[in-house]
Amino acid sequence: MSDVVDADELLRRIQRARGWALQEEQHWKSQSDDLKDEDPNGALSAEIFASAYEAVRKVLDEVVQPGTNDFD
Repeated sequence: MSDVVDADELLRRIQRARGWALQEEQHWKSQSDDLKDEDPNGALSAEIFASAYEAVRKVLDEVVQPGTNDFD
């Protein structure tokens, strides 16, 4: 990955990655809700994945727009 990219392209890539992280977060939250009654362990795993994608999304939010999330 030695390609030089301008600021606009970098921002587009970050926003695309943020959108992907949001989709994955929502998917795993939905999986967790669906599995709660029938598979508690699976629901917990899905919740962990959702939390990981949420963390990625929040970090990318902060890169694009500092102060977006309240980390205190």
